[in-house]
Amino acid sequence: MSTERRAQGQAAAEGPGPDVDAAVRALLLLMPRMVGRVKRLTVPEELQSLALAPRHLSLLSYLLFDGPMTVNDLAARLEVAPTTVSLMIGELSRKGILERREDPSDRRRRIVSISDAKRPAIDSWLAGGATAWRRALAPLTPDQRQLFIDTLRAYEEAASPGLEGQGPPDHDPPDRP
Repeated sequence: MSTERRAQGQAAAEGPGPDVDAAVRALLLLMPRMVGRVKRLTVPEELQSLALAPRHLSLLSYLLFDGPMTVNDLAARLEVAPTTVSLMIGELSRKGILERREDPSDRRRRIVSISDAKRPAIDSWLAGGATAWRRALAPLTPDQRQLFIDTLRAYEEAASPGLEGQGPPDHDPPDRP
């Protein structure tokens, strides 16, 4: 962190913080740098040819951090329809990234997990982001962390004009007559 940014951070910590316009300006300048850095994260060589999209990252993150789960559990967490998750799982299964197995307690259900062969590559790919978030969030109180998460969610909703009430951005807009 540059001395100038560190001084700005210390001043912000000591004072009441920026007004809305100053905060918007700071975030408009910060977001492209953050996105640029995230885009430069190195995808492990064995995953580069698999054409993974951002929607896959959320699904893989849930499975990596929370362990194997059912299609319905994944759909609920991703806030998309089970059919959408089933299509993604089918695609990732064909690529050897995911495995589906029968649920021993209910043979009609399938449990989805990251394949053992791809787990190290997925883990190394997502670990950098997790480490950065841990470092950024650790100094905050639980209430501050929740406020930060809520703020990012509110921004996501506000930055999606015309999609209010239509579900997350992964959804296609409904057909219009």
